[in-house]
Amino acid sequence: MNPRKRLHELVLKKRGLVVPGAYDCVSAKLVERARFQAVYMTGYGTSASRLGLPDLGFAGLSEMSDQARNMASAVSIPLIADADTGYGNALNVRRTVQMYEAAGVAALHLEDQMLPKRCGHLTGKQVVPIEEFRRKISAAVEARTDPDLLVIARTDAIGVTGFDDALRRGEAAIKAGADILFVEAPTSVEQIETVAKTFDAPLLFNYAPGGRSPLLPWKRLRELEYAIILLPVDTLFVAVKAIQGFLAGVKEKDDVLAFADRYVPFEEFNDLIGVTEQMGLGERYKA
Repeated sequence: MNPRKRLHELVLKKRGLVVPGAYDCVSAKLVERARFQAVYMTGYGTSASRLGLPDLGFAGLSEMSDQARNMASAVSIPLIADADTGYGNALNVRRTVQMYEAAGVAALHLEDQMLPKRCGHLTGKQVVPIEEFRRKISAAVEARTDPDLLVIARTDAIGVTGFDDALRRGEAAIKAGADILFVEAPTSVEQIETVAKTFDAPLLFNYAPGGRSPLLPWKRLRELEYAIILLPVDTLFVAVKAIQGFLAGVKEKDDVLAFADRYVPFEEFNDLIGVTEQMGLGERYKA
C-alpha cells in the first residue's frame, strides 16, 4: 500500500495517530526508525533549521516544497507537510498543492491566516475572510490528482475572531471538501471537547509544547476521536537542548573526550543514512 493510501486509512479510524514532527531528513529518518506510522514536516522547524529564522512567513513555496521533497524521499512512511497559507490566493494554492503532490507528501495543511503569517501559538495573527478561506480549500481539493492526498484545513480564528467563528470556518472548510479539520490553539478543555462534538470529520490536535492549548492525555484525545495527535516541534526542541548541553560542556572542560557517551556510534549513524546500502549500489555500477 502506498504511503498516501496508508495514511488515509489510518486517519479514517480516528484513533489518535501520534505523528512526531521532523525538521530535516535525519530527524525524519529517526521518527521512522522509532516505528511511528507517519511523520510531520514542521514549518516552524523548517524555517528555524533551514533559514535560522522564526515562523513568520520567511520560508516560501520553493523552499518548503523542496524540503518536503527531500523529506518524503528520505522515508517510506507517510509525510504530512505544513503548507502555510498556500503562499497566496486560491490560484497560488492550486500550484502549492501540485508541487507538494509532486514532492510525494501524503497530506498537507492550509491555514486561513493573512500574510505575514506566524506560528499558530503566537499573538498578533490575522485571518482572511471566511469566504476566501473556503475558496482556497476548494481550490486545493480540485488541484490534487490523487484522491488519497489529504487536504487538512487549519483555522487560526480562535485567537483572532473567536471560538464561534473558528467553528463556522471549520464547517465551511469541510463543506469545501477538506478531509481533515485542524482547529489551531484551543485555549480550554471545553473548547477541545466542543470541537470534537461539533464535527464528524477527522480532526487533528496540535500537541504544541509551551503553546496556548491544554495538553490533555492522549487517552482522552482518543476518547474524543481525534484522528491525529501532532507533536510539531518536540524533536527540534529536544535536539537543541542536547546540542546546547554538549557544547557548553565542551567549552567548560576544554575537552571533547569527556563526552564520548553523548555520541551515537559512527557505524550506527552510517546505517541510519544508508552508507552501506549506497556503497553496495555503487559497487554494482562499477565498470
